[in-house]
Amino acid sequence: MKKRIIGLMLAFVLVLTACGQTAQNESQPAKENTSTTEGKEITFMIPDWGAPPQEMLDEFKEESGITVNVETVSWDDIRNKVSIAAGGKTAPADVFEVDWSWVGEFSAAGWLAPLTLDEENKADFKGIDTFTYDGNVVALPYANDFRTGYYNTEMYEKAGLTEPSTWDEVAENSKKIKEQGIAEYPYAIPLGAEENATTSLLWLTFIRDGVVFNEDNTLNKENVMRSLEFMNSMVKDGLVDPANASGSGMDSYRKITDGSTSFMVGPSSFASRVNDPKESSVVGKVQPIVPPGSDSKAKQTMALNEGIGVSAYSENKEAAQKFVEWYTSEATQEKLYAANNTIPTRTSTLTKLVENDTIKNGKVLLETAELVKTVFPNGVPKYYTEMSTAIFNAVNKMALGELTPQQAFEEMNGKVTELAK
Repeated sequence: MKKRIIGLMLAFVLVLTACGQTAQNESQPAKENTSTTEGKEITFMIPDWGAPPQEMLDEFKEESGITVNVETVSWDDIRNKVSIAAGGKTAPADVFEVDWSWVGEFSAAGWLAPLTLDEENKADFKGIDTFTYDGNVVALPYANDFRTGYYNTEMYEKAGLTEPSTWDEVAENSKKIKEQGIAEYPYAIPLGAEENATTSLLWLTFIRDGVVFNEDNTLNKENVMRSLEFMNSMVKDGLVDPANASGSGMDSYRKITDGSTSFMVGPSSFASRVNDPKESSVVGKVQPIVPPGSDSKAKQTMALNEGIGVSAYSENKEAAQKFVEWYTSEATQEKLYAANNTIPTRTSTLTKLVENDTIKNGKVLLETAELVKTVFPNGVPKYYTEMSTAIFNAVNKMALGELTPQQAFEEMNGKVTELAK
C-alpha cells in the first residue's frame, strides 16, 4: 500500500513537471520572436558619402541575419523626409542620418529612439555629448568632420609662397596666384543658399576670432562683419569661383581635389580624399594644415560631426540598434575609411589609422582635433535650422551681389535676434 501511494505521488510529480515544461516550451517561442533579428529587413537613409559598399552590407547580413536596404538621399532632403514622416507618426527609415545641428530639434520632437551604449564605448566617442539629449544617447557619430586647412603645395611653390598662417596671408597669396595665372580661382568656399554657407560663416568667424555668438545667443557684430567683408572681398576680387554661389558645398570643396584651387578650409575627410586617386587629380600635391587664424595659426576650430539614429516610429528597433552598433564599431569604421574616406569618430580607430600611417598626414588631424571647441555658448539652439536658413540666404545674396556685407548682416541679425529672444 505504501509503495502504491509513493508511486502515485511520483506519477503526480512527473505530470506537474511535464505540464510545466510544456507551458515553458509554449511560451519560449514567443519570447524568441520578440528578441530575434534573424530575417529582419531594415531601411537606412543616408547621404551618398555615408553609404557602405554592398559587400559590407552582405557581411553584416551574414553575421546578423539582417538585410539592410540603403536609400541615398541628399543631406538637406533627409531632414525634410524625417519631419514629414513624423507628422504621420511613421518612420522615413528605420535608421537615418542625424546631423549635429538636428539633435536638439529631433529629440525635443520625439523623433529619435534612445540608444543603448555602455560607458566604455561612450568614452571612445569624443563627440558623444553633442548626440546626447536629456541624458540619453540618441545618435552615434560616424563621420569626424572638424574644419581643417588645405593648400596646394605645387601652386604655392610656383608662386614662390609658403604655407599661410593668417587670413590676411590667404587673401594676399590668392591674389598672387591668380595674377601669375597659376589658378583662376585660388580660394574655395561654399556660398550657395544651403547649410554649407551658414557653417562657412560660422567656422570662418570662430577660427579667426573665437566668438560668433554672444552670451545671449545673438551674433557678435564685430567678428561676423569681419568675416562677411572677407568673403565679399574674395568674391569681388575674382578669387572665388562664381559657381560656388549656385553649386553645392561639396562641389566647392572638391575644387581642392580637382586641382582648380590653391587653398580652402574644409572637412577633415579631405585629408584622405586629396590622396585618393579615385577622387583626386592632385595626389601628393595638397597638404593638410592647422587652419590659419587672426595673427597666427588658429587656436580653435569647429566640428560638424554627422551621426545616425533610430526612428522612434521604427517597427524594427532591435535590428536597427544592432545595425547602428555595427556601423559605428571599430572594425566597420576602419573599413568605411578605406571605402569612403570617412574619418573615424572613435578615438581608438582614428589613433590606430594615424599611427600605422593608413591616414597620411594624420598627425595634422590629431593636432587640429585637439582644437575643437563649441561655437555655441549655450549649446546648439533648437531653432538652429530656422536661424541657419536666415544666415545662408543672406550670405548667398551677398555672394550674388544683391546685398552689401552690412545689409547681409542686418538681414541675418534681425532673425537671429528675434529667435534668441
